[in-house]
Amino acid sequence: MRNNPFGSGGPLVSAIGQGTWRLDEGDRSSAIAALRIGLDSGMTHIDTAEMYGEAEPLVKEALGNRRDEVFLVSKVLPQNASRRGTVAACERSLRRLGTDRLDCYLLHWRGNYPLEETIAAFETLRAGGKILSWGVSNFDKEDLEETASIAGPGRIACNQVLYHLEERAIEHAVIPWCERNGVAVVAYSPFGHGEFPSLRTDKGKVLARIAARHDATPRQVALAFLTHRATIFTIPKAGSPDHARENAAAGNLALSEAEFMEIDKAFPRGPRPRALPMI
Repeated sequence: MRNNPFGSGGPLVSAIGQGTWRLDEGDRSSAIAALRIGLDSGMTHIDTAEMYGEAEPLVKEALGNRRDEVFLVSKVLPQNASRRGTVAACERSLRRLGTDRLDCYLLHWRGNYPLEETIAAFETLRAGGKILSWGVSNFDKEDLEETASIAGPGRIACNQVLYHLEERAIEHAVIPWCERNGVAVVAYSPFGHGEFPSLRTDKGKVLARIAARHDATPRQVALAFLTHRATIFTIPKAGSPDHARENAAAGNLALSEAEFMEIDKAFPRGPRPRALPMI
């Protein structure tokens, strides 16, 4: 598994991590086994959120006594992101996760509370050791610029955004801004939301051809494409141990420049949209 610096001067974090959105909706024992196999396979970046129902307690059970092995991330909902509300939400997440700190804490998306309030809360939590860093999610370039102007340079650890082969909007402005400013990009829903191309389609056949050259799977090829920059991480969900192993193996897959071009041609990024896509 490749491990890259998480933001400017941040710790080394696995390029491919583990997402938990809706993980609690499937078989609980299988989900816990998948998280543990993921850890064993090097996917030590685990992402969750207060919005994700029972995902935080599920992560707690999966981790057991392995907390120190993990780069653990959670998120505050925008309706809770006042100065006092953010601190209270973080403390609730810490209790549900059974830990005394988060490695990174994110604003899930932008809401009605001023960014100044949320950032002040983040800095209070960081000073108290309850979070080691903070970031944002679903922020476009203009939102990032405003956040940086309030917080100062080097404060934003990451921006978690929608990114998959059929949705490459962040390549226009978000990724370049983050790379210039030392901000990690974390791609959520890297297989789309029920949109991964079938092997019967032309796009699916491109992925299958490339996968066959590497004794890999089309989904592993997709993960390798999305994380080929050292500044980009991704957090696919796995509901079973086999799926976790498949995701983790993509961390050692290196595509050629010609293969990148094949994928780029099959999945063009299109024009920059007016609003940053999110789900």
